[in-house]
Amino acid sequence: MRNAKLIATGSYTPDRIIPNSFFNEILGEDVDTWLQTNLTIKERRWMRDDQTTSDLCVEAAKNALEMANMKPESIDLLIISTDTPDFISPSTASVVQHKMGFVNAATFDINTACAGFVVASETAVKFIKSDTNYTNALVIGAYAMSRFLNLNDKKTCTLFADGAGAAIFTATAEENVGHLSSDIRTKGEYCNHMGIYAGAAARPTTHEIIDNKEQLLQFVHKFPKELNPIMWTDMIRNVAKRGGFSVDEIKRAFMTQINVNQIWETMDNLNIPRKTAPAIMTYLGYTGSAAIGTALDISVRNGELKKGDIFVLMGSGGGLTFACNAFSY
Repeated sequence: MRNAKLIATGSYTPDRIIPNSFFNEILGEDVDTWLQTNLTIKERRWMRDDQTTSDLCVEAAKNALEMANMKPESIDLLIISTDTPDFISPSTASVVQHKMGFVNAATFDINTACAGFVVASETAVKFIKSDTNYTNALVIGAYAMSRFLNLNDKKTCTLFADGAGAAIFTATAEENVGHLSSDIRTKGEYCNHMGIYAGAAARPTTHEIIDNKEQLLQFVHKFPKELNPIMWTDMIRNVAKRGGFSVDEIKRAFMTQINVNQIWETMDNLNIPRKTAPAIMTYLGYTGSAAIGTALDISVRNGELKKGDIFVLMGSGGGLTFACNAFSY
């Protein structure tokens, strides 16, 4: 049967480094100690004033193409996951297609917030499996949340950062290689807990005067702290069951990078080593829909995945959307 396998990865983080001390000065208190002690975050990257989300995507795409030894015209499908697009309309994917010369690629954006890289990868896999017109799909998760931060809100400004993570999936008939299973769920009752709640159709800036802060990222309500570990644990177990493998066969789990303690709790729940899920927030902060793709790229380039290894992608994002899938490398 026709399947889809991962053949290349790429990532990009901006050069501008923002250390924790930056927020100590702005907020007038020691947030550095709390960030390092509780989240392991020491610094993060923000893009330059002349960069956009599409620029981050372009750099990550270049790195993935180089690894795959592919030319831009070889890409049949481009899916970009972001909740910080260049524009409300048109899609960021169309902008990236033009910048990169993906002349043969069908393109579209998706927005499932920080779960987006997983949803995008699952969408690409489904296209490849079901339609022979699609052989090579490029998926990019991109995040430019620094443009939407209230620097006086320590709940958000100290955590979020920018970047892009990319992956190329290609059609394959090989046995025991490629996509194994997936699980996607939504808990819409949390849709008003965190987000950017102005600037689109519900509250267009052209129709009324809106407090500037309403156009910035807001944590409106607290999420139950146990929610992510409960959902992540259950979904990874479910994906393993659907995919016909045991949880202890998982070599790497690439997780939403918002809280390292929640990642470790999930690994403990699954009775697999904590090192199975690499954490990248120490120097990159929280890069949202880019985080899972970036962690995947780092592991691939470090040789941490071997042929036949099973790995899972597990994401959760505002909405709330949860997405998990599994592959044999």
